[in-house]
Amino acid sequence: MTDREPDDEVQVPAWEVEEGLPQFEDQFIQQYLQGREALIDQEKSQRSDYAFRQSLNPLAIEACTIVSRILAEERQTIWTGDSDCASMQRERMSLYPGMMFTLARETMKTTKSWKIIKKMPKGALLHAHQDAMIDVDWLIDQILATEGMAIFTKGSGLSTAQKRVQGDILFRYTKTAISDKSSIWTENYEAAKLEQVSQAANSFPDGGVEAFKVWLKSRCTISMEESIKHHLGLDDVWQKFTSCFPPLNSMIYYEPIFRASLQRLLGQLIDDRLRWVDFRWTFSAEFRIEGCEEPSNDSYDLLRVFDEEIRNFKATDKGKDFWGCRFIWTSLRRWGKKQIVEHMKECIAMKLAFPEIIAGYDVVGQEDTGRPLADLTPELFWFKKRCVEHGVEIPFFFHAGECLGDGDDTDQNLVDAILLGTRRIGHGFSLFKHPLLTEMVKTKKIAIESCPISNEVLRLTSSIKAHPLPALLARGVPCVLSNDDPAILGHRDNGVTHDFWQALQGWENLGLAGLGSLAENSVRWAAFEDQTAKEWNKDIKDGVYGEGVKGSRMREWMVEWNKFCEWIVMEYAIDYGGDEED
Repeated sequence: MTDREPDDEVQVPAWEVEEGLPQFEDQFIQQYLQGREALIDQEKSQRSDYAFRQSLNPLAIEACTIVSRILAEERQTIWTGDSDCASMQRERMSLYPGMMFTLARETMKTTKSWKIIKKMPKGALLHAHQDAMIDVDWLIDQILATEGMAIFTKGSGLSTAQKRVQGDILFRYTKTAISDKSSIWTENYEAAKLEQVSQAANSFPDGGVEAFKVWLKSRCTISMEESIKHHLGLDDVWQKFTSCFPPLNSMIYYEPIFRASLQRLLGQLIDDRLRWVDFRWTFSAEFRIEGCEEPSNDSYDLLRVFDEEIRNFKATDKGKDFWGCRFIWTSLRRWGKKQIVEHMKECIAMKLAFPEIIAGYDVVGQEDTGRPLADLTPELFWFKKRCVEHGVEIPFFFHAGECLGDGDDTDQNLVDAILLGTRRIGHGFSLFKHPLLTEMVKTKKIAIESCPISNEVLRLTSSIKAHPLPALLARGVPCVLSNDDPAILGHRDNGVTHDFWQALQGWENLGLAGLGSLAENSVRWAAFEDQTAKEWNKDIKDGVYGEGVKGSRMREWMVEWNKFCEWIVMEYAIDYGGDEED
């Protein structure tokens, strides 16, 4: 009930008796404490994970208790305040659970709790941008090893250190023999002239191939130093963030590299105990089929290759239990009306060609600098009308509330997302400020796709401790955890273990049971198949008792969850089990 429970054998000090200080065993103190516990229980009954906790079997309850004891031990043995990290020592920082992700990244993998969360069945990944999920180190090795890959810049070369930091860099396949007379690193470089990547790497002015790799990675990722400079604000880090996509896309979307990257990515997600992915992508980067210098005219070739590689992966031993993945088609919110409409037309055309792959529609990009949903409503209503005319179901899965505003146009994207019928909300970071919208999200059963590490690195919150998701969970809002853009943000591994582990460390009310509820939610709100709004809502309501694909997969996940809890008990019960008080 409290850390200050009375001990009948302890003699009450004379001064307490003299002052008339109440004792814990006094009836009115006991009544207060009982009322206090009742209030805490009543509040917890409002949580979104309450029903899941009530459904836990005895073995799962024991597993959750064991994990709580492991976390308590780690707070005493690992999070001691001392650190070997040079950056932390320089800034006079200390170790603590829930600290900044990039500063905790090396320590987290040494813990028992990491080992446990890594093995946890995590269900589905519902918020992930496919072009920001490919390991950058691996990708750089691929372009160096792939015949015909060339590097170029639209500017006047990258002859100075400043130009190598700020100049644009792109890659593409070419059959043409490339002269080495004017290197991209020289002042006489001719704009847009192609140079073999291997040649450019060998002649990199600051140290050859290995230095080239380090430089290129720095242009495609947000460094630890950049991630913790919150005083520079959102626009600063978003400028770096968006600059990463052109070089990444130009490396990924050449057919041989794309095929290999998908197999590697899906294998990593399976290793992280994920069974399904709702990818997002803008379908705006150039895609070239193998041996072709000219890009494809539309997204057909890319989706064909994607479909083939998903089938190939599911035919392997590793992928045999993978449920699959789909794409949420995304347009950039900074585009003008004409470009958005043309992109919407292509989305519908690709939906007709690949009905099983296209799951929904979204608009993406920095909300603070792009067009708000209210400004996009004519195009969005036009899109829904055209979908009806073509007989296709393309629901909305909007990004909204990925901002710090409170009532500005960006913050009010939440209003429009709800009114326009979104089935999930990407990020929803500012939702906790809006009690009425929060109630509407609960009533309409709209899930929040929360990406805590992304929100931290992109400077919406200083750490997991300051993240607003616990407020939404406490109010009964359905939520899931996702990784957003792991290759750029510094996860170094694909999957959601980092976000799950950080949440476990930072939110004391969560625990393993809370993580289990978030994972179950990911299966409940996954876009496994085309459904009308009525069908979607029925499946959400029916949950594990549903008769369709979703109900079946929720039951599969529950079997995995119970096996996972059994493993925890078998592995750790000797040291952390039993009925003693925590």
